[in-house]
Amino acid sequence: MSKKFYIILTAVFALFSITTMAISQIDRKTKDDLYSQIELFSYALTTIQADYVDEKTPKDLIYGSLKGMLSALDPHSQFLDPEDYAELKTETQGKFGGLGIEISIRDGLLTVITPLEDTPAWKIGVKAGDRIVKIEKELTRDLTLNDAVKKLRGVPGSEVNITVLREGESKLLDFKIIREVIHVQDVKYTQILEDKIGYVHLAEFREDSATEFRKALDQLKKDGADSLILDLRNNPGGLLNVAIRITEEFITPGQIIVSTKGRHQSENTITYSNNKDHLIDWPMVVLINEGSASGSEILAGALKDNKRAILVGVKSFGKGSVQSVIPLPDGSGLRLTTSKYFTPSGISIHEKGIIPDVVVEPKARKEEEKEEKNGKDEKEQSVEKVFDKVTLDETKDPEKLKQDKKAEEVKQRLLNDIQVQTAINVLKGIRVFKKFDGTAATPVVAQSEDNKT
Repeated sequence: MSKKFYIILTAVFALFSITTMAISQIDRKTKDDLYSQIELFSYALTTIQADYVDEKTPKDLIYGSLKGMLSALDPHSQFLDPEDYAELKTETQGKFGGLGIEISIRDGLLTVITPLEDTPAWKIGVKAGDRIVKIEKELTRDLTLNDAVKKLRGVPGSEVNITVLREGESKLLDFKIIREVIHVQDVKYTQILEDKIGYVHLAEFREDSATEFRKALDQLKKDGADSLILDLRNNPGGLLNVAIRITEEFITPGQIIVSTKGRHQSENTITYSNNKDHLIDWPMVVLINEGSASGSEILAGALKDNKRAILVGVKSFGKGSVQSVIPLPDGSGLRLTTSKYFTPSGISIHEKGIIPDVVVEPKARKEEEKEEKNGKDEKEQSVEKVFDKVTLDETKDPEKLKQDKKAEEVKQRLLNDIQVQTAINVLKGIRVFKKFDGTAATPVVAQSEDNKT
């Protein structure tokens, strides 16, 4: 036998030893079945090494086997080579190069969970739910998530072409997108919209999101807010512990936030709120859409099930599985789905999503563009009137004026958003109800069929 053949045999025996340790906790029948299948795997591996037309290293074969094995489980489980594993550990830092989209695999197709606001993909018109069928004219069929990310990311300033299948469109859509360094601002547009109704857009859950979110709530309180619209639209999730910390701002101690269930008892958990200070008891509306996923679904589901807020918008994405990242000895790793999320009432989020209490479809893009065009002059005049008096004061800081003008433009855009308008009307309705009811408690009456008695 050749030296190379002995090397591949050694690799197989090493893999066999590792697997033996892993299956030591499984019942005897399953063990016997696994041992017989490992023998089959060993035979296939040595045959490929000996007879395949091109010579492959043991590492190539083992890595290829692991990638195939993990991809056969579900779209979120994957084998990470050392480079991918190192990259995964930097994903939550809030700054990276690319297009500004969160992607997943759904029904075997590369799917946009959400475009991040003010990024190249968002500006050019990519939408949540778009199916990316080509990247640079290459079909994405059988492409793993990691491989897709590698193809979409690149040097800032370079371009990438994608072809998209969009529901409701009669033809494929082509987009040419210029890559940028993506800076993620988690907490955005904190302001009073009208009549003491505060608004915060939470874009993602990253390391500093909970701290920034608390600052936003403090600012709204200082500005006189007595109710809140929390916008989770196009929020793809992020760090679970941060999503829980933010949920605790609104949930009293002892109430369930989320539970997880897996195959083993150790993976079954129930997370309760432990917050005893800084509890916000304002009436709330939470906005969700098809781009709200994972952590944002946990937050929305907890507020809905605990009757703490009314949800407005459309059904969320439905990403409710838990991935554990397991390091391997050579610097590679496994990203493995180990359990699923459930809302406080025991409803599974995965592939089902959160259904809002009040369903409000967003305006069609063409209708939105038409309204923007027709009302552009009127909006500009309105904004200019606000600043006419201010700009007369030459002592004003030009940068401050620019920021104030941008804030006013954002406010006008939000006030013309049909889902935001509905949220405002719901909060005003709650106030009226409280007057008739004569109680001090926050009456949150969900309007879904599930909550009717």
